[in-house]
Amino acid sequence: MSTPTGQPAYVLHSRAYRENSALVDFLTPQGRLRAVLRSAKGKAGSLARPFVPLEVEFRGRSELKNVGRMESAGVATWMTGEALFSGMYLNELLIRLLPSEDPHPAVFDHYAATLMALAEGRALEPLLRSFEWRLLDDLGYGFALDTDIHGEPLAADGMYRLQVDAGLERVWLLQPGLFQGVELLAMAEADWSAPGALSAAKRLMRQALAVHLGGRPLVSRELFRKL
Repeated sequence: MSTPTGQPAYVLHSRAYRENSALVDFLTPQGRLRAVLRSAKGKAGSLARPFVPLEVEFRGRSELKNVGRMESAGVATWMTGEALFSGMYLNELLIRLLPSEDPHPAVFDHYAATLMALAEGRALEPLLRSFEWRLLDDLGYGFALDTDIHGEPLAADGMYRLQVDAGLERVWLLQPGLFQGVELLAMAEADWSAPGALSAAKRLMRQALAVHLGGRPLVSRELFRKL
């Protein structure tokens, strides 16, 4: 896929490649693209860092592109501390889950909006849970939060477990890893003020993501834990 004009992009990850080049993973509305950036120690190399809105022209038809032109397309998102680690987490999720050259413009837009919100100091947990959920849904891995696997409305006083490939299943015997109906209904409404909703959402997203991450731990999650 070769595009004559530039397209919006963010750098997800960059590493040295051969003598003076870099191998860069980009997020674009056309999906995740990997490209070689020549002369990575020059002006272009200074732009090849995460959270900077870019306009990039990609050249080549193979899966590994070449960066033909790269320019700043706005003000870099400045993040520190937990917000920075959260941004790194989003980048790692996208590298691990987003197929190469599979267009997901809604994911790109939500990513850009989430970076802005992180930089503004908004509460981290609701932003992260919303991004995880929207990413899973856009990739076709989503499930209903207000009905069970049989299409029945969730009962506020019910207990449910996640069947990753199907959805939420009501259970009647107490067991590890369950979710209360009232928590799930609060999630469906994005009501993060409801008691237990945020912690339950974190557990739910971790269960939902685990199967798609193939059992390999996320480096950014370990860094966040140490922080």
